[in-house]
Amino acid sequence: MSPLPLYLAGTWTSGRGEPLASHNPVNNRVLAVVSTAGAADVDHAVAAGQAAMRNPAWRDLLPHQRAAFLHRIATLIERDAERLAQLQRQDNGKPILETRALVASAAGTFRYFAAVCETMEGDITPSRGNYLSLSTWEPLGVIAAITPWNSPIASEAQKVAPALAAGNAVIVKPSEFTPLLALELAKLSDEAGLPKGLLSVLPGTGASTGAALVAHPGIAKVTFTGGTATGRAIGRVAAEKIMPVSLELGGKSPNIVFADADLDQAINGVLFGLFSSQGQSCIAGSRIFIEESIYPAFTAKLAERVTALRIGDPVSERTQIGPLITPQHRDKVEGYVTLAREEGGRLLCGGTRPVDATLQAGNYFMPALIDGLNNRNRTAQEEIFGPVGVLLPFRDEDSLIAEANDSVYGLASGVWTGDFRRAWRIGRALNAGTVWINTYKQFSIATPFGGNAESGIGREKARDGLKAYMRQKSLYIDMSGRPIPWAD
Repeated sequence: MSPLPLYLAGTWTSGRGEPLASHNPVNNRVLAVVSTAGAADVDHAVAAGQAAMRNPAWRDLLPHQRAAFLHRIATLIERDAERLAQLQRQDNGKPILETRALVASAAGTFRYFAAVCETMEGDITPSRGNYLSLSTWEPLGVIAAITPWNSPIASEAQKVAPALAAGNAVIVKPSEFTPLLALELAKLSDEAGLPKGLLSVLPGTGASTGAALVAHPGIAKVTFTGGTATGRAIGRVAAEKIMPVSLELGGKSPNIVFADADLDQAINGVLFGLFSSQGQSCIAGSRIFIEESIYPAFTAKLAERVTALRIGDPVSERTQIGPLITPQHRDKVEGYVTLAREEGGRLLCGGTRPVDATLQAGNYFMPALIDGLNNRNRTAQEEIFGPVGVLLPFRDEDSLIAEANDSVYGLASGVWTGDFRRAWRIGRALNAGTVWINTYKQFSIATPFGGNAESGIGREKARDGLKAYMRQKSLYIDMSGRPIPWAD
């Protein structure tokens, strides 16, 4: 199988790194082999991005003219939506209904930031003398966008769209496990007429291509979504370079059910919040806090519903649980179930590989619920990134808040209650960048997203998501026409 070329500054070419294979998690067969970028390719992409930004054909475009490119990319994503969704299904194993939603999200992201680009305003600031003072925003430079394997194309769009809208050039380093959707985005951007050099897609490993990008002196900012350990490593390099970063990292999110909640609604929300995407989500509600008075009945019903989830081939619209990304990742998830038992936990359901012969070739794992642990156990504290939930009873609001916030993470959370005042109290008290109330995993590109503590730095999405790829400049214009008196 000949390696697919990478997209280097508007040209399809072979990279100088070792080729990588992308596997279909359903059967672990090779889906494609891709070229990867070496250090010289990174140098080329950065230099081309800098040159493209200096070119008047891009530099001097008015905001609505930049926005037109983003609208064209969105239209092309919508045109090819089904093909892209099917490719993502094969590349990372997500069920087809999820991948269709992610592709639609990518198109919407490009349209949203096209609109923000057209409508963003500077400020005339209050002056303290006879002068006019203004604040404007300018692009940062060449952006390195390092994206994860769990939501290809949607993650790429969330970084590429605002970076381009702000006037930057972008180099995308997709996950080595799922490089294909980023390459497809490059094709569509090329078809949309995006000036050469503004976008490069350089597949490769984090240790080689990713590290070369982060350390490159010509990279003005790194935006990264992935694990906390890698985020720390990027932060250390950024500190040496005095370079801004956006880091969207791990999570161990609490999903809280009070006795006065609509319990059917809460069960559906807990199922969706944890087990959609096979639990391979930084925002998965994997610590499930349940009020003591309903704990036995709620956990029994929840376990019954988990057992009924449909696990199978992601090609089917009925499938709810697909395979995990790699055999090694399944081994890691499986290891946490073993650890939970060693810590005194009781497995209520799942936690094993399926016995169905049709699933044996894939990386399937039965969704699991565990009780009998406390919040300080490793299984309740460490991010598993798989379909494993820990059930934790609570008695009162004070103890709940203490335990829910007793985590190194602070990304997301859920609250299920019929009491609006309680929902407000708990939502404000939780250390989380996002709080869902009587819902979970609902998103809007117009609403900021990001985490606290070891869940990351900065926010993506929303109007300010454009400013995250810009720097502010102040201008003072004398209105008096007189020399500065000091010099007389």
